[in-house]
Amino acid sequence: MADAPIVHPQVEACIDAIIDRVGREIVLGLPLGLGKPIHIVNALYRRAQQDRELKLHIVTAISPLAPKGSSSLESRFVDKFVQRTYGNIPELAYARDVKDGKLPPNVQVSEFFFQAGSFLNNRHQQQNYICTNYTHAVRDLMAMDINVVAQMVSPSEGGEAYSLSCNPDLSLDLIPLLREREAEGRAVAMVGEANRQLPYLANDAEVPDHVFDFVYDAKANDYPLFPVPQQAVSPADHLIGFYASTLIRDGGTLQVGIGSLGTAVVYSTIMRHKYNEQYQQVYRHLKVDERFSVARDWGGDQPFVKGLYGCSEMMVDGFIQLMKAGILTREVYPNAELQTLLNEGRISVDVTIETLDTLREAELIDSPLRARDVHWLQQLGIIRDHVAFKGGRLVVEDVSLDPNLDDDSAREGLASAVLGDRLKGGTVLHGGFYLGPADFYEALRCLTPEEEARICMTSVNFINHLYDHRFGDQKLKTVQRQESRFINSAMMCTLAGAVVSDGLDDGRVVSGVGGQYNFVAMAHELPRARSILTLRSTRHSGGELRSNIVFNYGHCTIPRHLRDIVITEYGIADLRGRSDKDVYLDLIRIADSRFQPELLKQAQKAGKVPASFKLPASWRLNTAEAVQEALQSAGNTEAFPKFPFGCEFTEEELALLKALNALKSATSSRKGKLQTLWRALREEPADEVLSPYLKRMDLAAPDKWRDRIDQRLLIHALRKHSL
Repeated sequence: MADAPIVHPQVEACIDAIIDRVGREIVLGLPLGLGKPIHIVNALYRRAQQDRELKLHIVTAISPLAPKGSSSLESRFVDKFVQRTYGNIPELAYARDVKDGKLPPNVQVSEFFFQAGSFLNNRHQQQNYICTNYTHAVRDLMAMDINVVAQMVSPSEGGEAYSLSCNPDLSLDLIPLLREREAEGRAVAMVGEANRQLPYLANDAEVPDHVFDFVYDAKANDYPLFPVPQQAVSPADHLIGFYASTLIRDGGTLQVGIGSLGTAVVYSTIMRHKYNEQYQQVYRHLKVDERFSVARDWGGDQPFVKGLYGCSEMMVDGFIQLMKAGILTREVYPNAELQTLLNEGRISVDVTIETLDTLREAELIDSPLRARDVHWLQQLGIIRDHVAFKGGRLVVEDVSLDPNLDDDSAREGLASAVLGDRLKGGTVLHGGFYLGPADFYEALRCLTPEEEARICMTSVNFINHLYDHRFGDQKLKTVQRQESRFINSAMMCTLAGAVVSDGLDDGRVVSGVGGQYNFVAMAHELPRARSILTLRSTRHSGGELRSNIVFNYGHCTIPRHLRDIVITEYGIADLRGRSDKDVYLDLIRIADSRFQPELLKQAQKAGKVPASFKLPASWRLNTAEAVQEALQSAGNTEAFPKFPFGCEFTEEELALLKALNALKSATSSRKGKLQTLWRALREEPADEVLSPYLKRMDLAAPDKWRDRIDQRLLIHALRKHSL
């Protein structure tokens, strides 16, 4: 039996142990996002700051930091929110120094996925970015010779096991590879940082304590988990989410990502299930069946009876909302033959004597039942746990029963005393990592044992592609992932169907490829699976409105030969297997009407669309007003709220946010700054209505010249945009 880890109550002793084991050149692998062991990383980084002979290379993805304001007004707003939301969470010291350009020369930080837009103008991170698919990250980490993996973990009550909880995604595959390297004589260290705030999730995420060499565990230093506040869902986002929800098939599989577009998809899916009358009003208003046959052929508009199964690299908080709504209920099982029988409706999750007959017909069990049959059936809950198999018979307390399925009296005894009520061991969600709002973490901590058992946090290499994996082979994945809908967001789409999601044409990286390519490719491999890429039709850039449907672009994340379904707030473009002419026209059809004429002109000049083609009148109705009309057709002004699942901001702060965002947009150019300042200086003084907003921003009675200017700007922005 492997040795238990050495548990250190002092973080510096843990750092000493790491250096003693692997030496003074450390390539440190850290989990993506939430699972970073902040105390260990900060202590190791401090050691490298103090000792320039210690070489530290940190390899990770998404190093979360609390926001900071970019102006004096923004800072007044952000600082109080940050103190309230992040005040008890230690900051990642290396991440702040990366942001501020203060890394010492003996420390390097490489990431394979950025928090979106966070390093556009950071040369260090742009130069050290590692472009890789999520499923290739383990391979690339090993090629970089990582020798330490450190991770936040949740300890079991008895201390004999730990949950990788938020980040089994790469660790489950890295651990055995590092141990192989260790067996070859290389020094490696697996290090855990215990944090009891981290929800304990079992199944694949639970590992024995001997997986780790060292664990830092100081209960007094447990800290809250880093939250990502809910994003506001705009009207355009809501309509994109609505269209996406029409493509989801009852009894199918769902993958969805973080952000307002993912929230919108989940919200409309719940509306479809729980408030179908409202849903149908919008569906009819948009003429979805008439305009988009792909929704009719591949999706649905009725409540979910069979339910959905989630298979998503990221477990977003929306999956918990789907569980609560009674939608995420389709259970999958780790046996391909059994899963096939469930898919075909030959058996159900409810156990009867006919269940045994069907399993026998499929040659999964014998009659009379054998010991191995009984063992397997007990694992599935088909035979009750307390039933014993002795001497070729089933023993229940002091009663011995014949396990012969061809004997009527034996069948009666099996049905009454042996069979369970329902299959067990089913999974409604496979996830690779999670990150989200604070109430999401609390919901995970409050799961019932039955709910927790149906969630399996696991390897991203199991989730993100179809290749055989130790947790399940391609045959199993294929039968589990029926009617898959892989829904991801994008930034732009070219008229040829190439999609831009992670970078700009000047080479700068916005975020990263992550798992998007894998899900798109998998959608083309699985029977009746579809890749759905969602994007807003327009964006503001440099003070101008620009189209996100473009003729071409100098960078792509998803090449045009993998084009499938693209959605904007103006509809659905079904691109799979279509001619270039049809693809170009379908994408122009869902572009903002202000940009359609130019897009058509470019397509015709390139010879992709006949010169005689004219924009139909119905296409020229793609306006913001049409979006509002569609949402209002639900008959309830609150049917599509800005924050469907709650908000971390107060009503006062939401008004301030709206004003500050409008002010930022208005002052994005020199001319705009001068005009806005002139108007602000001419504003009437604050009245009682504005008083609480100024108080929140500490601008009720400014005494400095700069503060008085800020007060005037805020008064102007509040009156013009928020109140």
